Amino acid sequence: MTEKSHPLRRTKIIATLGPATDDPEVLEGVIQAGADVLRLNMSHGSVKEQSARAAMAREVSSSLGREVALMVDLQGPKIRVERFENGSVELSSGDEFTLDAEDAATPGDANRVGVSYPGLVNDVKSGDLLLLDDGMISMRVKSINGGRIVCEVENGGILKDRKGLNLRGGGLSLSGIAEHDLAHITAAAEMGVDYLAVSFVSNAQDMNRARRLLRAAGSQASLMAKIERMEAIDNLEEICDASDAVLVARGDLGVEIGDEELPGLQKRIIQTALKHNRVVATATQMMQSMIVNPVPTRAEVLDVANAVIDGTDAVMLSAETAVGKHPVKVIEAMNRICLGAERHFDREGHSTQLNVRFQRIDQAIAMAVMFMATNVPIQAIIALTESGSTAQWLSRVQSSVPIYALSPNEGSRRRMALFRNVYPTQHQPKGDDIDEVVGDALQVLWRLGAVAAGDRVILTMGDRMGDQGGTNTLRLIRVDPEGGYDHHTELDLYQSAS
Repeated sequence: MTEKSHPLRRTKIIATLGPATDDPEVLEGVIQAGADVLRLNMSHGSVKEQSARAAMAREVSSSLGREVALMVDLQGPKIRVERFENGSVELSSGDEFTLDAEDAATPGDANRVGVSYPGLVNDVKSGDLLLLDDGMISMRVKSINGGRIVCEVENGGILKDRKGLNLRGGGLSLSGIAEHDLAHITAAAEMGVDYLAVSFVSNAQDMNRARRLLRAAGSQASLMAKIERMEAIDNLEEICDASDAVLVARGDLGVEIGDEELPGLQKRIIQTALKHNRVVATATQMMQSMIVNPVPTRAEVLDVANAVIDGTDAVMLSAETAVGKHPVKVIEAMNRICLGAERHFDREGHSTQLNVRFQRIDQAIAMAVMFMATNVPIQAIIALTESGSTAQWLSRVQSSVPIYALSPNEGSRRRMALFRNVYPTQHQPKGDDIDEVVGDALQVLWRLGAVAAGDRVILTMGDRMGDQGGTNTLRLIRVDPEGGYDHHTELDLYQSAS
């Protein structure tokens, strides 16, 4: 398969694993259909179940020869109602209903139910609007009697066990790391995951704490901040600085701020992440109807496409692949939509600028490469990279030129699977002779069918191979009829790292 006949999809796809993907053949189909990152949601299933899925994911992706990243998504301090005596109650508009933060253990009934967060009584006041089950049910606070919050139901419905609770407008004083997350961070390190997603982040301190805990557990995984609280919007810049990636988590965020605010905030979060040169993903209900149906709605098609055009690195599927009826078909549909949106994106001629102050040589090289790629006919970019940092800088500028990241480091290749327009490839440079290293790298693309005779290729590398962050060389070369390159037609830009 060559890039000439089958366009490469630049936007990456995150697929959540669950009961629907526990069959190895289904998981193989999900990966072959185009999943780049496999997510383990610690809000569901046991650590044992998720660890087994992680092991199977590694085995299947390895057998397919695919660089697929693993992500653990922490449950975080989500507030939930506790259990009902009969599993659920039906609430009607005008009913009085009590949220009991004092007695969470007693099963609930039509009049009351326990809540998982005792401090809720300190965070709400009379007149506040509480939203349950992703906003499907709403109730207004009437009074607070000790540890009990008396409410009037405004929008009723069937409230089931363990459904989430949000406060419209935010203001809940919860840490981004809950007690139950500590064991899950340790489990993530033991699984050898590539990304850890931190839920309900409020500020940079939440991310700094998560990073310390993850490093103490022995993992070098990248950290992704999930933006789903009003407080996170207020502290978005500092959260981006403290994170390796961010996720537009539209479920709880939409409940807290109101659905009408989501489209603008989605664009703002993506733009802020790109301004800080961070990887960004977009999630929640992107293909929700495909939990049951074999094809998406037109609204879902437009939603995914708009996220791509906004500049997101990745789009994420949750229940659609974890428990849906058509996990492979939903990946195939999302693949088609992303490709279609990217074709439109190309016609618009849109590109973003790398927000770099040139404090590092590899950043300056990346900017020079992407300036050339958007102004000179280039068929491919090759980044010889140890850590993947150069590939990340390159991917921050929107371009239709594919970036092939050649690295001997397996962990780096898997992390790069999330970077927009980056295609990680295993490659161990032989020796230190620069011309031989360039020739070997070009042969990798030649064997992949990614370049043809006469194509122009930009290559970045370091003059001291194996040094992390050592990229300091840019070459513009033309492919010869044997897959080598013509030394007389190249442009060689070199900047000493010293």
